[in-house]
Amino acid sequence: MGALSFLLKSSIGKKIVMGLTGLFLIIFLMVHCGVNSLIFMNDGGELFNEAAEFMGTNVLIRTMEIVLFLGLLLHIFQGIYLVFENKKARPVQYAVGNGKASSKWYSRSMGLLGTLLLIFLIIHLRHFWVVSRLTDQITGGSTTLFDEMKAVFTSPIPVVIYVFGMISLSYHLMHGFQSAFQTMGWTHKKYTPAIKIIGFWFSILIPFLFSMMPIAMHLGWIK
Repeated sequence: MGALSFLLKSSIGKKIVMGLTGLFLIIFLMVHCGVNSLIFMNDGGELFNEAAEFMGTNVLIRTMEIVLFLGLLLHIFQGIYLVFENKKARPVQYAVGNGKASSKWYSRSMGLLGTLLLIFLIIHLRHFWVVSRLTDQITGGSTTLFDEMKAVFTSPIPVVIYVFGMISLSYHLMHGFQSAFQTMGWTHKKYTPAIKIIGFWFSILIPFLFSMMPIAMHLGWIK
C-alpha cells in the first residue's frame, strides 16, 4: 500500500490526515484571528483594510488559500467518514457501562459540532469571501472589507449566528486541539499537560475574540 493510499484508505491513515489538517487549521485560525483583530485598533478600519488587501493580493498567501480550502475539505470529508465508520463499528450502544463517565460530551459530539461549524462556514464565506474574492465590490473600490463587516453586523441575526458558531468552534477545539497532537503521536508525560493547558486557553481565547468582533461592530464600539 502506497503512502497516499494508506493516508486516504486506512483507518489509521484517515486519523493522521485529520490530525495534520487539524493542526494546519489551528495555525490558520491564529493568523486569521490576528488579522481580524486589527479592527480593535478602532482607526476606521485603516490598518485592517491594509492587511486584508495584502492577504488578498499576495501570491504566496493566495496559493496557501487554495491549500487551506483543500485541507479544510479533506478535514471535513475525513471527519464525516470517521463518524460513520465509528457508528458502523458500534451500531448498538453498550448495555453495560457509562461512556459519559470517561469522556466529555463535546468529545462524543464532534460530528454535530463539525456540522454546525460547516453551516457557519458557508454563511461566513457568503458574507465576506465571496464579496472579496469573486466580485469587484472591494477590488473595484466601491467598498472595503471593513465597511462590509459593519454592513453585515448591523443586523442582530448575523451577530447571533456568529456567536453560536464560535461557541461550536470553542467546543470543537476543546477536543480537537489535544486530539491532533495525540493522533500524531506527539505525547509525553512532560509536555502533554502543557498541550492540554494551551489547548484549553486557545479554545477559549480564539473563539472569544472572533465572537467579540460582530458584537463590537453591532454595538457601535468600533467606528
